[in-house]
Amino acid sequence: MRLWPKSLLWRTFLLLAALVLATTVGWFEIFRAYEIEPRARQISQNLVSIVNLTRVALISSQPELRRELLSDLAEREGIQVYTAEPGERVVESERPLLKLVGELIRRQLGADTRFAVERDGKAGLWVSFFIDDDEYWVRVPRERIERQIALRWLGWGALALALSLVAAYVLVSRLNRPLQALAHAADAIGKGKTPEPLAESGPEEIRTLSHAFNGMSRDLARLDADRALILAGVSHDLRTPLSRLRLGVEMSGADPLLRDGMTADIEEMDRIVNQFLDFARTDGGEPMQRVDLTAIAAEVAEHYRRHGRSVATELLPSPELPLQTMAMRRVVMNLVDNALRYGEKEVSVSVRAEDHGVLLQVADRGPGIPASEVERLKRPFTRLEVARSDKGGAGLGLAIVERVVRTHRGTLELLPRPGGGLLAEIRLPLG
Repeated sequence: MRLWPKSLLWRTFLLLAALVLATTVGWFEIFRAYEIEPRARQISQNLVSIVNLTRVALISSQPELRRELLSDLAEREGIQVYTAEPGERVVESERPLLKLVGELIRRQLGADTRFAVERDGKAGLWVSFFIDDDEYWVRVPRERIERQIALRWLGWGALALALSLVAAYVLVSRLNRPLQALAHAADAIGKGKTPEPLAESGPEEIRTLSHAFNGMSRDLARLDADRALILAGVSHDLRTPLSRLRLGVEMSGADPLLRDGMTADIEEMDRIVNQFLDFARTDGGEPMQRVDLTAIAAEVAEHYRRHGRSVATELLPSPELPLQTMAMRRVVMNLVDNALRYGEKEVSVSVRAEDHGVLLQVADRGPGIPASEVERLKRPFTRLEVARSDKGGAGLGLAIVERVVRTHRGTLELLPRPGGGLLAEIRLPLG
């Protein structure tokens, strides 16, 4: 279980909260340390005054009236007077404040004065005094002398802490919002989209970052459009000479074996040109529609069967998804083309519903792809150097699939097929 949050907002908030709390506790301890001596003097002075007044009252009063005097002191002032007894159990305080109070009392009442916080199990502030040779105790309730921390001060402290935390949350959230917008925009660029320009507002550092990101986004969009235009133009211009070459080969009267080889080369060049055009078109332009992926896979499989290629299918009912129909058809055809080209046998296509999405699988029994090469082969114009690399192609098939799948917020995985071969898995979300 992670107790430390991942987001910058909550990390900063918790750090500021801990800092404010530690600062409040620190100031409270400093205040207590500096207040000990003044409080001790005040408490000792009050106790000395009570003892002196009580002693004088007992000495000056008539013997028959002393009991009534002691009763009045106990009822009205909470002050009680006891006779010291041999063997009585007295407990002195270890608190620095009360130890200092005891020292100050002895300075004023004499070194033989005793000061305790408990006598025979009864708590209070106990101070001894003498009348002639007899020792007495004056007991004063602690709440009468000691000042407790007022609840209103705790309330003010809690209010200051709450205001500090609210201010910290507001400040950090104002910093976090543009960072979240930047993260969403970067994610959109990663999916091949052009995000809306970021608002260039806030602190200077955030404005500079947003301005730089907007410039980068515009440059990437321009480069992407230029690349697509160049690919489309070159591919289109190659179509005409390829058609003339095909016609010339067929009318040349050359050796049939040589003619078939040249025709195959021309068809391979035509396929590469088609891949260039597909790669240039994957930037978008086609609207999203609610489409059944099972129907697209069935249509593609039937197309290959009509051309004499064996493609097994396992197509289960699946929910409709928001898809670009032509782009997704190119995805399935590219995967099946790769499977037929490199696997040649036991090529299969399956579609089924999963939790929160739909799974498309294309499998073959070819040599497969090493796990270390999978991510590299998803990039444009990259081919495997061994095993599957002797079949021609421009290295754009998987790049087209990866780009289209990413545009649809899906994932592409190239996995080893149990028993040998390659298993291409595409997962597309429902929404």
